[in-house]
Formats: sequence, structure tokens, C-alpha cells
Amino acid sequence: MSVIYRKVALIGLGLIASSMAHAIRRAGAAGTVVGTARSAETRAIAKEMGLVDEVAESAADAVADADLVVLCVPVGAMGAVTEEIAPMLKPGAVVSDVGSVKRAVIADVGPRLPEGVHFVPAHPLAGTEQSGPQSGFAELFDNRWTILVPPEGADRGEVDRLARFWQALGAYTDEMDADHHDLVLAVTSHAPHLIAYTMVGVADDLRRVTDSEVVKYSAAGFRDFTRIAASDPTMWRDVFLTNRDATLEILGRFTEELFALQRAIRTGDGDHLHAYFTRTRAIRRGIVEAGQDTDAPNFGRRP
Repeated sequence: MSVIYRKVALIGLGLIASSMAHAIRRAGAAGTVVGTARSAETRAIAKEMGLVDEVAESAADAVADADLVVLCVPVGAMGAVTEEIAPMLKPGAVVSDVGSVKRAVIADVGPRLPEGVHFVPAHPLAGTEQSGPQSGFAELFDNRWTILVPPEGADRGEVDRLARFWQALGAYTDEMDADHHDLVLAVTSHAPHLIAYTMVGVADDLRRVTDSEVVKYSAAGFRDFTRIAASDPTMWRDVFLTNRDATLEILGRFTEELFALQRAIRTGDGDHLHAYFTRTRAIRRGIVEAGQDTDAPNFGRRP
């Protein structure tokens, strides 16, 4: 694989950025990778691991002479980070991100960038509940989708170049406009996370079921809720505050569906329940057939 960007700067060194560093090295997609994080402890861990070629003390230092800058920080912090790095960005550099919300990121980042710098927002649809520089691995993006959300007037050549970069890291790529992206993610990620947080919170509040019973007897359903609900609280706080409209729309639809299921259970309407579960099972089958999950027993977990 040939080098796509001579120098890549990763701002933030959590799961996504550390996985990018490993995948970039595997693919040979960059000549040099520089990383930085707000926490001195995180920077020290990354340096000790040899995660990147150089660990910079600040975001401004990291982006100097970089061809690609990727903002890997919570979406609520991207505006402030952009202000910090803007004076150090070289003309012709590409700034991108990995945020789960796109309309808010475009509004916060785009106006703060200097003339001559290209802005191509992106979102890799990959992750685990782990965080920190030790959590990354090169295979995270393999056969997963990265959505590019180029704003109006974006340079077509730079959009295509960023797509090639993500493909080199193992991902499939597609493009969407920002509002559609945020609605799709509200369905596939944001609302499910909120529901998982809520179900775990319900178990915690239901004092007739003890904490030890919740832990000891967690069957697959609740266990998978707790995995999702273990995700980074800062990141998810920012997601819900910045994708408010789309998330509320989907939660409204979810509430309507939930009321219908409550009514079916209350009235003993087994036909409604069976038809509903048959339809949702087919969606699950489609996800497996698309290669976005495994149909192995117990989700491929070891016993």
C-alpha cells in the first residue's frame, strides 16, 4: 500500500484514534503519525506503547505541517480544539473527524478553519465499550463502514483521497448529507444506547431485585445492555446534546411502538406479538447477511 498522506495528526488518543494508528501502520497509509491528548497520563502511555511515531504536547504542535488532521475528541470539544489548531494548519491540509454527529460538528468546526484548508467530516461506524490508548487494534475498521459527510463546496479530489485512506484502513466507505447521517445514526446507534442506559438504570432503581442478582443472573439480553451502557459517558452526553432533534424523533417513534406492544401484552394479542417479532427477526438476519455481525451461537463469545 502506498502512502496516502505524508503526515497524519490524531487529536485525541482513545479507542478510535489508537485503532487508526495501528491500522495506518498495518497499511502503510502514512509516512508519519503524530498524536496528542489533553491528558498528560494518556500522552505518557501512548509514548511508552510506541503507539505513534511522535507524541506532541499540544494539539497545536501536533498539526504543524500535517497533511491530514483527524479530530478524535468528543463532539462537544471540537469547536475549542479547532480554534486551538487553526493558526498552525498549513494551506492545503485536510481536517476531518470521527464524531458520531455531523450537523453540529460542521457548524462548530467549519467556520473556525482558515481559508485554504479542506474540511471533510467523517464517521467510522466501529467501536467497542473500551476507551483509552491501550484499547485500540488494527482490525477495528475491517469490513465496517465509514461515512463521509462532505459539506457543500468540498474539494472532490480530497473527499476521494480521504475515502481511499479509510479503505486502506479496512473500511467500506459511503457518503451522506449531514442531516440524513444524524437521523440514520439516531436509529442505529444513539437511541439504542439511550435505551440501554435506561434499562440498566431501571435495574439499578428496582430495589426488589438486588445488585447481586442482577450481576449473577444476567442473561444475554441484559448483559448486552450493560456492555453498551459501559460506553464513554462524556462522548454520549455530547452525542445526545448535539443530535437532540433526530434522537427525540426516534425516541418518540420508539415510545409509540412500545405502547403498542404493551397493549398487545395486556390484551393477550399473541398474533400481534408474533408478527412483530417475525419482522424484527428478519432485520437481524439482514444484518448478519450483510457481514456486519456474526450468527455464531452466543454472538461468538467464548463460554
